[in-house]
Amino acid sequence: MQNKVITIGEILWDVFPEGKKAGGSSMNVALNLHKQSIESSFISAIGNDENGKELFNFLASNHFATNLIQVNTELPTSTVVVQLDENHQATYTIKQPVAWDSIKITDENIAAVKQADALVYCSLTCREEKSKKTILALLENAKIKIFDINLRAPFYSKELIDELLAKADILKINEDEILWVKESFGLSGNTDEQLLKQLSNRFNIEMICLTLGDKGACVLKDGKLFKHAGYKVQVADTVGAGDAFLATFIACYLQGYPMETTLDNACKVGAFVASQAGANPDYNKKIYHMALG
Repeated sequence: MQNKVITIGEILWDVFPEGKKAGGSSMNVALNLHKQSIESSFISAIGNDENGKELFNFLASNHFATNLIQVNTELPTSTVVVQLDENHQATYTIKQPVAWDSIKITDENIAAVKQADALVYCSLTCREEKSKKTILALLENAKIKIFDINLRAPFYSKELIDELLAKADILKINEDEILWVKESFGLSGNTDEQLLKQLSNRFNIEMICLTLGDKGACVLKDGKLFKHAGYKVQVADTVGAGDAFLATFIACYLQGYPMETTLDNACKVGAFVASQAGANPDYNKKIYHMALG
């Protein structure tokens, strides 16, 4: 039986100095799952505008279903201004409010979540109460709850992250985010392993993926730490690399790959996306099959 994953969150245009590219962490995860032959659906909202129509066309061109994407007649389609520093690290200026701030709960998206193996959610989509309530309601119907913490200043607080961490079965977090969590929740660990174990115990999280940029990643599962040194690539930009990592990790985990293989594949695909411009490059077939072969 084919695995099925639902993601809920942002759909938007990343606006670079040279032009715009389709993005949004939740959409990126869904598209990467789709590329890896996992049946994936995406719950979000666009505006009734040209940017929204172009995003629909983008998804259609990738043969991705749009039936769970709502059209909001009052709020615009999301755009995000992306700035890259000298190390090609991205910072984001995220406009508010936009269509995905007002995702409605529907019978259709409840049914989709109930039928899926997992639901992927993030903190950014919870910045407005309407979408937050929808996400919390859908989490009550999810088999596996995967939290991509995705901290984007200033759209988070200790109270919000506390509430969302408490729902998670699997957490994906990066090296900057783990430092914020350590300080905010008074964790005392001095190593990645100590921090992840404290975080796992505090919130009863079954598995935590910590991405470390060009230093690779590690995973805590059942009290055991798995490490990977990562792959060295010439970075074009970091936009979407973490989303590609997460999608690959989910795909391999659901298909029962050994954790070492799962982590290796996730690091490989994440590195490949970092070597390409934008969040959703076409996969190079040779690299992709090398990663998942």
